[in-house]
Amino acid sequence: MDKPIENWLTDMDGVLVHEERAIDGASEFIRALRDSGRKFIVLTNNSIYTPRDLRARLRTSGIDVPEGAIWTSALATAKFLSEQRENGTAYVIGESGLTQALYDAGYTMTSRDPEYVVLGETRTYSFEAITRAIQLIVGGARFIATNPDTTGPSPTGPLPATGSVAALITRATGIEPYFVGKPNPLMMRSALNQIQAHSETTVMIGDRMDTDVLSGLEAGLRTILVMTGSTRREEIERFPYRPSRVVDSIADVVDLVG
Repeated sequence: MDKPIENWLTDMDGVLVHEERAIDGASEFIRALRDSGRKFIVLTNNSIYTPRDLRARLRTSGIDVPEGAIWTSALATAKFLSEQRENGTAYVIGESGLTQALYDAGYTMTSRDPEYVVLGETRTYSFEAITRAIQLIVGGARFIATNPDTTGPSPTGPLPATGSVAALITRATGIEPYFVGKPNPLMMRSALNQIQAHSETTVMIGDRMDTDVLSGLEAGLRTILVMTGSTRREEIERFPYRPSRVVDSIADVVDLVG
């Protein structure tokens, strides 16, 4: 018999918001969590923004999430690296969300003989920076990437994201990166640790079978798939695993918050 749900993890894009617009029920869901006193955290594979940036963006959409309840692939990457090699050095391709997280974790950013090349998401990938990353990896730097997402959304259509650029670097070097973000269950476990939650009493809500549901499943969580994002209902049966529950949107989850 399943234990009562005490903690909630939820993806952001496709579950709570589309671009800058709140999805119906998202604000009510977060309010219900806060009113109930349940521990929760909002997850995103996007490494561009700091939690403070994301909190401001969510508030603009009418969703009030505390800064401490936001966990990004950049934060997970910084935590992972600090545990692997304390006060290390890295050559970083990314935005403030990633560089700030690494800086706060005690890392020094350098282009001269770094211990790691860390690839994140950025609005404008520089060919010069990618070339330097390739040279450093060939020279022996370890290759880390924040997440494997190949594209990201934009008002004009999909944009190349971390996974696509990582594939380019891999093709040039023959070295595969270690991806920290979803679907790596490491991302989920680090989020659980942030709120001191146990997997048996936690649910993960997401819009993607191949990242949210998979990583939740592998981390031992119950999973809820919403139909407001990437996965279409007819695609669910193609996967060899299933979410614990499928709902139309986050609005259908509000009543589950006890």
